Amino acid sequence: MNNVEQTLSIIKPDAVERNLQDEIKQEFINKGFEIQKEKKIHISKQEAEQFYKVHETKPFYNELCSYLSSGPIVVMELSRENAVLENRKLMGATNPEDAEEGTIRKKYGISIDKNSVHGSDSLENAKIELDFFFKN
Repeated sequence: MNNVEQTLSIIKPDAVERNLQDEIKQEFINKGFEIQKEKKIHISKQEAEQFYKVHETKPFYNELCSYLSSGPIVVMELSRENAVLENRKLMGATNPEDAEEGTIRKKYGISIDKNSVHGSDSLENAKIELDFFFKN
């Protein structure tokens, strides 16, 4: 294991509401991820706005923040070789309709907004996002 990385994964409100967190965690474990840390939390809209600040100028920003703060979420620190890229592959396309068979969003996602999981899109963002939830 020479290129072990950490990445953030969030099991979003739609999946927690449907009680899918154990199944989704198992998907990660089956793909060689180790769950280093995890916690179930309910964040405020303000915290969601801070977390998604990178999307502030996008038209979907407000809905995204409202949605992430709409119910409990499970935040996890995942690690494995090439964790960021491998997590992106496992999650699938943002829109579940476009996601490949076998991906988490294809299996569990309901819509482009309620797509069950979030994952960091770069090593740099993974560090920022992990610090956001786990640095205390």
